[in-house]
Amino acid sequence: MTQKRFRVLVLADAGSFHTERYISALRKQSCHPLLLSLEPGPVRHLSLKSRGPIRTLHYVLAVPQIRKILKRFRPDVINPHFASGYGFIAALASRGRHSPLVCHVWGSDILIVPHKSSLHRRKTAYALRNAGAVIADSEYILNEAARLSPLRAGYVYPWGIEREFLALHKSDYRLGRPLRVIVPRAQEVVYNNLFIVKALAPLLSQNKMRITFPSFGSQTESFKRFVTALVGDTVEFYDKLPRPEFLQFMSEHDVYLSASRSDSSPASLIEAMALGLLPVAADVAGVREWLSPESGFLFVQDNEESLRNVFSAFLKTENPREGMRIQNLERVKREALFEDNIAAQIGLMKKLAGWEG
Repeated sequence: MTQKRFRVLVLADAGSFHTERYISALRKQSCHPLLLSLEPGPVRHLSLKSRGPIRTLHYVLAVPQIRKILKRFRPDVINPHFASGYGFIAALASRGRHSPLVCHVWGSDILIVPHKSSLHRRKTAYALRNAGAVIADSEYILNEAARLSPLRAGYVYPWGIEREFLALHKSDYRLGRPLRVIVPRAQEVVYNNLFIVKALAPLLSQNKMRITFPSFGSQTESFKRFVTALVGDTVEFYDKLPRPEFLQFMSEHDVYLSASRSDSSPASLIEAMALGLLPVAADVAGVREWLSPESGFLFVQDNEESLRNVFSAFLKTENPREGMRIQNLERVKREALFEDNIAAQIGLMKKLAGWEG
């Protein structure tokens, strides 16, 4: 007899790498996910029809289609990602159904979108209020969500890194000369990559360090022009890579750096800690759950001198900070193994659904 599989209706951006990872993980753990999305993407999904010329209305106008799919698919749980969009329409479409609603929230979803207008705030609050459980990747985001609406239940699960990639953890902690730095945040305004180049231009010009940035994001062309004018060819770029190749590439650097103005618990930060890089990040609330003086280096947001001081200290010493790196690896093993945290989320959803498969 074929074993019954737990059916999860996921509503999320099919173009998001996180969505692709999540759907793949559900399948590997014997679930039957069905992804609905308004956005195109490489992961297999059912496309929700975009109706009308006003993009913001596409979500609400997709509700009748979602209701039809609910009747056919009969999910054990409905699992939207991003409360203000998919969470809102999932809550509308699932009214009167027994399938529980489990909503994943993200950094910008809670920190930025609700403040765009009163409508955005009401939509986000409606999704949160109607969810049987809300899942976030940090306590900070969960607490901010609770400020928008009372939550029935809230849980924190960092995205983390797959167990197999722990084998890429550095075997040699010696710092490179020049220092090898990676900034794995796309060329978008929120990630503040221009600030990094401005702040570290003196060290780059002296060839004391080299920084590698992504070659993708909406600001890529203007960023490249700015970098060339300021520091010539001392900055390098990488294209999108398959996950194993990217993590191997990342592990070849000494330092992880992020200047993001808004963050939860960045998956890239946890990956860097697992791989043995020294983590450096702007001091914003979501990051502090993973970075402290014992685990990495925080600098004052948008303060060029503060960031330069961190790297000047690296360049004045050969101290590899072995203890810090080993401690970071052990914490990732305890709290942020991707497969374990997905398994815990599946267990939570099955409990809410009263599932006996």
